[in-house]
Amino acid sequence: MAKTIKLSDELIDEAHRWGNVYSRSAPKQIEYWSRIGKIAEENPDLPYNFIKDILMAKQEVKDKQTKPYKLG
Repeated sequence: MAKTIKLSDELIDEAHRWGNVYSRSAPKQIEYWSRIGKIAEENPDLPYNFIKDILMAKQEVKDKQTKPYKLG
């Protein structure tokens, strides 16, 4: 369920700027930052790029873009 919240103009402007770079709307960019931040707080030893790679891998599995690994 969507909720209305108040955010600073600076945060919204920044979200527009970054969202344009990654083809996301400002709300989707803020959701992305929130998700990354939550993961980072729950896993303080993980670097940002590792978190990003994990999220990408999870999406690839969801989109059935993976192949079984064959040993040897």
